[in-house]
Amino acid sequence: MARKIAADAPEAIATARFIRMSPTKARQVVDLIRGRHIDDARRVLAFTSKAATEPVAKVLESAVANAEHNRGLIPDELMVVRTWVDEGPTLKRFRPRAMGRATRIRKRTCHISVVVGRPGFLETEPPVIEETEAEAPKKKTTAKKTTAKKTTAKKTTKKTTAKKTTKKTTAKKTTAKKTTAKKTAAKRTTAKKTTKKKSEEGES
Repeated sequence: MARKIAADAPEAIATARFIRMSPTKARQVVDLIRGRHIDDARRVLAFTSKAATEPVAKVLESAVANAEHNRGLIPDELMVVRTWVDEGPTLKRFRPRAMGRATRIRKRTCHISVVVGRPGFLETEPPVIEETEAEAPKKKTTAKKTTAKKTTAKKTTKKTTAKKTTKKTTAKKTTAKKTTAKKTAAKRTTAKKTTKKKSEEGES
């Protein structure tokens, strides 16, 4: 937000500082008159039942007077171009409470600023910077870098998927080995049992 007005701009500014009011309450009123004609803004402030209407109305009248006397503008052609409220210093107070305690009280202040000007005036836009031949290849190189990054990302995803598949195959191999080991152990136990039975029959 611009705090100063250019010397050749058909605008005028007025500021009221250290208003004993919360900035949030003042902003509610300031938002009502932003972008309105001077007469319309005066009517809105006259029929708005808020405590901040009085200081805002004073700042508005001061801005109109500055535009008329300092800039030579016609008051009937003016409108509220910009308005804002800044937070000022906070006064610290306290309230005594029970058992020797105290609660803090913050008395806030604010700075109200209003800028009035002619509605046909527009601020100068920033110049458009055209691309030079030296800057064009830079963009191409950046595009190549982005494509290279994408390809590397794809390669990394492929590597991760390959690792997952190898892990699965190794797990299957280990399970197969375990099952074969179990089968061979079972066969050995059955063979031992059969040999014992035969030996007992021969002795009998």
